[in-house]
Amino acid sequence: MPLQRRIPKGGFTPLNRVEYQVINVRTLQELEETHVTPDVLRSQGLIGSGRVLLKILATGELSRGVHVHAHAFSASAREKIEAAGGSATVIGSDTDA
Repeated sequence: MPLQRRIPKGGFTPLNRVEYQVINVRTLQELEETHVTPDVLRSQGLIGSGRVLLKILATGELSRGVHVHAHAFSASAREKIEAAGGSATVIGSDTDA
């Protein structure tokens, strides 16, 4: 059998890959909480394990100020949260982002 048929096909999976659980801004609008942390989302059943990092994405609209603490934010999600009068704080950094 030729060599190109014997070698496995597929891509490369890096060992130090960072995986995020994602929450959209529309989900933050549906919550009654004004301070949203990964613990609050876990208690609501919106995210699973506490070992995976949390990222906020910008799908949807936000009409009220919500103070969100997450490991990462998309740029447009941060703009939507701050435009609605809330704050976006990155967990694990010393500065407010």
